[in-house]
Amino acid sequence: MSEPKSNNEVAAPYGTGAAGSAAAPVRKVRTHHLREMKERGEKITMLTAYDMYTAATFDEAGIDMLLVGDSASNNVLGNDTSLPITVDELIPMTRAVAMSAKRAMVVADLPFGSYQASPEQGYLTAVRFMKEARAHCVKLEGGAEMAPVITKLTQGGIPVVAHIGFTPQSEHTLGGYRVQGRGETADRIKADARALQEAGAFAVVMEMVPADVAGEISRELTIPTIGIGAGNQCDGQVLVWQDAFGLRTGRMAKFVKQYADVHQALLDGAKAYADDVKGGSFPGPEHSF
Repeated sequence: MSEPKSNNEVAAPYGTGAAGSAAAPVRKVRTHHLREMKERGEKITMLTAYDMYTAATFDEAGIDMLLVGDSASNNVLGNDTSLPITVDELIPMTRAVAMSAKRAMVVADLPFGSYQASPEQGYLTAVRFMKEARAHCVKLEGGAEMAPVITKLTQGGIPVVAHIGFTPQSEHTLGGYRVQGRGETADRIKADARALQEAGAFAVVMEMVPADVAGEISRELTIPTIGIGAGNQCDGQVLVWQDAFGLRTGRMAKFVKQYADVHQALLDGAKAYADDVKGGSFPGPEHSF
């Protein structure tokens, strides 16, 4: 006899399509699970992912949320900033992650220029990510001015993660990579968080916000907060995976902690491969038909 589903969740009533199978179902992370985690004081984990292998690996590790960020622009596509990446470039990456993750919630970033013009533009862009890329929700940047966009999306059935503090898409307006929410601007950050929660966002990312301000916001909001450079009082944390696992080299942001050295492992492997090929030891007899 199968175990009853928790939280009154039942089997999909309309079938699962050709991909459906008799395999044991995996409990996917849903918006209400994240709120329950906040209520329990259980920290939420988020990492970026842009391809099937990292998505499957991070999913296996138990990461709760996978962000297909516009950070792919400067971590995958070779651009200097997140601004150049397009919807058409992000959709295939999002689809690959969504098709590879069994448990984690897949969050699609809405790139610069794809939602700021109007709530209607934002809704149409978000629909593409939900339909074409199979995202579970979307993320967009901005403070209280983005409340109408969030309201439009949530009323249309699209869950939204908000993003306040330092917002990379606004780096030119903000004067570069600068901490947001210090001094007199702290009240504005707090007001933004309240407005976005009221508009319907189910979570909010806070980037480069002073830890005490982020902590106060996290205690006030009923929705989860995800910090990046915002201290340890947030309900969860997110990092760009190339930073966290040492694929990207050079100077790192203060808030980054490296948990592995993927760059060195790949470098050592590539050198060993080159040596074997040039020396004639690969392929050996055991690798030939």
